[in-house]
Amino acid sequence: MKILIDADACPRAALQYCLESGKRHNIPVWTVASFNHTILSDHHVTVGNASQEADIKVINLTEAGDIIVTQDWGLASMVLAKSAYCLNPTGIEYLPDKMDFLLEEREIKAKFRRGGGRTKGPNKRTPADDSRFAAGLERIICNSKS
Repeated sequence: MKILIDADACPRAALQYCLESGKRHNIPVWTVASFNHTILSDHHVTVGNASQEADIKVINLTEAGDIIVTQDWGLASMVLAKSAYCLNPTGIEYLPDKMDFLLEEREIKAKFRRGGGRTKGPNKRTPADDSRFAAGLERIICNSKS
């Protein structure tokens, strides 16, 4: 098992908690980000700046039982297909039975934006998000070890 982080847009608090949790549970933590980001990690993979390049690298590194941290619903869908766990940086675990709905919602919003509409961005990160993420990561780690 390893923790793999799509680090291009991962909040610092979530990244830091992954690194601390990995050390505490003796799980290697891998970060993947484009060369535009400076990430301090024992296992960091730097990729180019092309669209989806970090996502493709995360998919290629993912094995069954790994824990993936990402905000990208498409990436989440693909790593779930590889029997990995997937967690949003706000602590919400992606589940296979919810992915069709999320991907359909993503497509509807993208179509709306292509037509000139505007959609709301993510809410500002809160301490509750940090607590929920920490609890979600710990739950996945503990459940996967049993």
